[in-house]
Amino acid sequence: MVELVEWTLKESGIGAPRLHRSGKDSDPLIVLTAAAAVKLGLPERLEGHEQRRSLRLPEDHPVVKQVVKAKWLLTQRGFGPWARIYRKVQGRERQCVQLAVLSWDALDDRSWPGVTDMEPADIARVLGVYAQRVITPRGSTAVSGLELMTALRPPTRAVQDPQTGNWVPGHNPGSLGTEPMDPAPPEATPEHPVVVDSGWSGGFLNEEAYQWVRDVSLLSDEECTLPYAVGLDLNTAFLAAAARLVVGLSAPDHFHAPTFNPKIPGSWLVDLSHVEVDPRLPSPFTPDGTRPAGPAWYQTHTVAYAQELGYNVAPLEAYLRRETGAYLDPWHDRLKNAYVDTLADLGVTKDLSDAEFLAAMERHKDTDPAMAAVLAAIKATVKGGIGKLRERPQGRKYKEGERWPALQRPTWRPDIRAAVISKARINMHRKLRNMATMTGLYPLAVLSDCVVYPSPGDSPLDFLPYAASGKPQPGGFRLGPTPGLAKLEGVQSMLWAVDLMEQGYNPARHIKGGDAVLDEGE
Repeated sequence: MVELVEWTLKESGIGAPRLHRSGKDSDPLIVLTAAAAVKLGLPERLEGHEQRRSLRLPEDHPVVKQVVKAKWLLTQRGFGPWARIYRKVQGRERQCVQLAVLSWDALDDRSWPGVTDMEPADIARVLGVYAQRVITPRGSTAVSGLELMTALRPPTRAVQDPQTGNWVPGHNPGSLGTEPMDPAPPEATPEHPVVVDSGWSGGFLNEEAYQWVRDVSLLSDEECTLPYAVGLDLNTAFLAAAARLVVGLSAPDHFHAPTFNPKIPGSWLVDLSHVEVDPRLPSPFTPDGTRPAGPAWYQTHTVAYAQELGYNVAPLEAYLRRETGAYLDPWHDRLKNAYVDTLADLGVTKDLSDAEFLAAMERHKDTDPAMAAVLAAIKATVKGGIGKLRERPQGRKYKEGERWPALQRPTWRPDIRAAVISKARINMHRKLRNMATMTGLYPLAVLSDCVVYPSPGDSPLDFLPYAASGKPQPGGFRLGPTPGLAKLEGVQSMLWAVDLMEQGYNPARHIKGGDAVLDEGE
């Protein structure tokens, strides 16, 4: 193992250059197949009853002793599926090698479908393309999603000390800095110290993705006689919402009875129960689509939408941030390009007609399983990265009110997660409203970024709004390969959908066939 580490750093030439001039180069990653792990003296599998991801070699294992004896260090996580072996930085050179042990479940099957079982050359291709287009993997796709934010917006940059003339690290504007920041109480989670220590009982922000089903009694006879239910899925809806999204960069300040300003990111306590919404649509203000009963906390985008609908909003209280910026812009741009380029490799390009696009999407996964796995990993990177902004405590030993490890990161920012999800949900509602205006169609159900419509035919082309010229009408759902545009999620009979709705199930969850995984950025 020690020889492998030293060869990697001195002779292999493996690694990747920094993504931002103030950032750090990526450490080389060595991926070990089951056979390689055994040859290096590691067990083929890690056994234990703890959670799989917290498994690691015991400290008295021969390989761990060998590494320590050669004066190398392991991070606090120890020698697990993603191990980091390093020495303290001397001068300019980082000395750190990352290992991913495949037979210890380093690449989980939801984010990297089928990759562990591929031939080594294909595994190298999948991870190589991901490293080139996104970032060298640093653990789960969620961890990589978060690391990518920091890599593109490093916390410090070199500034000149006026006294000595030396270059020293200074704050990098637009970044989240080097110190963690506490959220406002309504933005925190119930077990967070700012809530527990202050005895906060003023309620919490509930900006989550939609889980809504229309009341069956609101289905018209015309709708019930349509033969099909067609599910549309918005491509990486959270990523689309991250584009040009202004978020807070400084600590929250508390205001009483402020005037609402849609340009200031933050959390507002406001009563939106007076906003009238067609009962055949979900309320834009709650994840379950029910109408708010009284004052509640909302992220700026949600309140701005009530104003957009022509209603007066009078906040009672707010936690707002004075310093703001589009923190996620470079993250959005890099992941959008990765998504679009990888889809193009699978034959789904921007120049296709809508009918050609649907046909290409139907076969894209079979064209090239390796690139299909890269696409899945990119999607998981988006969702996981946003979810990690509000990572909850893990493990049985956790007690309410204690700080948990994630709170030490400047990237523990539940307010930024709320801004992304709020904007994604509002974008979805705006499209639902425009569809009703343009086509008279109302959804049967919405689940996160998937919506189900009754349709006369088994294709989205049978109900989406097109102009006489054949161009899609702006404002509704449009088909296409970029973030925020739609693809076909699945088709079932209308009877099937109504039957599920009557039983209290959400057809959007099941329309794909099987059980679509609900992964709400958690």
